Amino acid sequence: MVRSVEARVESLSSSGIQAIPKEYVRPQEELNSIGNIFEEEKKEEGPQLPTIDLKNIESEDKAVRDKCREELKKAATEWGVMHLVNHGIPDDLTQRVKKAGQAFFDQPIEEKEKYANDQATGKIQGYGSKLANNASGQLEWEDYFFHLIYPEDKRNLSIWPKTPSDYIEATSEYARQLRGLATKVMSVLSLGLGLEEGRLEKEVGGLEELLLQMKINYYPKCPQPELALGVEAHTDVSALTFILHNMVPGLQLFYQGKWVTAKCVPNSIIMHIGDTIEILSNRKYKSILHRGLVNKEKVRISWAVFCEPPKEKIILKPLPELVSEAEPAQFPPRTFAQHIEHKIFRKSQESLGSK
Repeated sequence: MVRSVEARVESLSSSGIQAIPKEYVRPQEELNSIGNIFEEEKKEEGPQLPTIDLKNIESEDKAVRDKCREELKKAATEWGVMHLVNHGIPDDLTQRVKKAGQAFFDQPIEEKEKYANDQATGKIQGYGSKLANNASGQLEWEDYFFHLIYPEDKRNLSIWPKTPSDYIEATSEYARQLRGLATKVMSVLSLGLGLEEGRLEKEVGGLEELLLQMKINYYPKCPQPELALGVEAHTDVSALTFILHNMVPGLQLFYQGKWVTAKCVPNSIIMHIGDTIEILSNRKYKSILHRGLVNKEKVRISWAVFCEPPKEKIILKPLPELVSEAEPAQFPPRTFAQHIEHKIFRKSQESLGSK
């Protein structure tokens, strides 16, 4: 069954409503922390999300290379999220990806519905809107397009947008280059834990098994942005997440007990350490709580690529070299699928508790 077009957040946004439906209104304890994202982005005081320049990540000069790698490791340890600049993916390619994704969302909703997913039957790839997945039945102010982009032999090109014509080519090339960047980052993170270079990559499935899933998040203008969230507070389950956006602010990180707004850094890719690497590193690297704010004036679009281990094949647990009497294992062994189930169960228990 295809959902009714009215269910799309974009339809709500363009209908001219002055007040958002109650299922989009956040609970009172959250509302106290939701500010105007444009004001928040201007703030200079307090901690700022680190920007890591990767230009020298493979420099011939050991001292220069080590300095770059140390900065990446420090950001992964203290924040678990960072802006990456000089990341090696050409700006004209990231612009093509953004242009193609925007052109897909610029089409009439009826066109996009041809790509609708159906979560009830397990068809999760395609065009969708968030279903209520918590006991309080709350919704997030976003529509999205979700699909697997790498490895190439696991893609289902039949559900990739045909319009615009550059979508498949630009997204495929971006996936290939991003996969290379993921290898570079995981090498540095492995060495930072005192492990051999390829260890983390191997532990998350290597070239054959690590899946890159792209979710283009479309956050329409919201008449009451102080009451809603584009995406509620969560940590990513992935190994790594890489994010492009259309330079409209929205991302906030929960750092040292406060919400910190990520500035918009031109030509950067935002990278999150996900739960998978937090578990393998026995919490030496952080998977940070984050959320997305919306606004009245501008549509925000972000392109998130989640690098995920296979669901059942690998047991995720702290690596034995990182566990000792002084630093016992912080996580029980689970498959990736079990980790996701555990998070959903815990979340539903929490929201039942808050009623």
